[in-house]
Amino acid sequence: MVKKNSLSILFLGKKNDAYTKEAHSHLVKLFSDVKIFLGDWGDPLPKEIKEWRGDYIISYLSRWILPNSIMNESRKAAINFHPASPEYPGIGCNNFALYEESETYGVTCHHMTESVDSGDIIAVTRFAINESDTVDSLLKRTYTHQFDLFKEIIYYIKEDQVLPSSEEKWSRKPFTRSEFNQLSRITSSMSEDEVRKRIRATSYKNWQPYFKIGNFNFEYKEK
Repeated sequence: MVKKNSLSILFLGKKNDAYTKEAHSHLVKLFSDVKIFLGDWGDPLPKEIKEWRGDYIISYLSRWILPNSIMNESRKAAINFHPASPEYPGIGCNNFALYEESETYGVTCHHMTESVDSGDIIAVTRFAINESDTVDSLLKRTYTHQFDLFKEIIYYIKEDQVLPSSEEKWSRKPFTRSEFNQLSRITSSMSEDEVRKRIRATSYKNWQPYFKIGNFNFEYKEK
């Protein structure tokens, strides 16, 4: 039986998400004091979080942006696992990577600040984007690499070691919801290649690009 570490952990994740569940299960095997809060887009920050005091805050696919008043209650560090490399902060990261036809992508662990995806970077793992990749296939591979990086960083925490420090920096301002919505927009004036790139970058289950012709919007549906 693994002897559990007594460090206190506040774990924030995505509601009804298998990858978040996997990360939380890994934590509770190693630490005796793990408090978990899950949420979705638009969910208010639970008031219990504001009362937490402990060692580490770990954000894993969490939808919440924490104020400094909460992050300052972590005695050691408040860290986030971002499902993209430092070239793609913000939202819609994999979508923009596919749209730009990037050859590489990655996952990032970084210290949290009130400004999204801007804190000092702890570690980055990179991997190739295939020409055949879709949003779905890239996401699945991203989450696999993210969990692997999560386990690496959690080892440092369990052993009470100093967290790594990467020389990498965020290369741009975070992508916004407005920029992502614009990426999903297709007009009749766009070239065939531009339309192809946008369809590839934004087609994912119920999320589909839409055509705008005059005052009318038409949602694209794959056959």
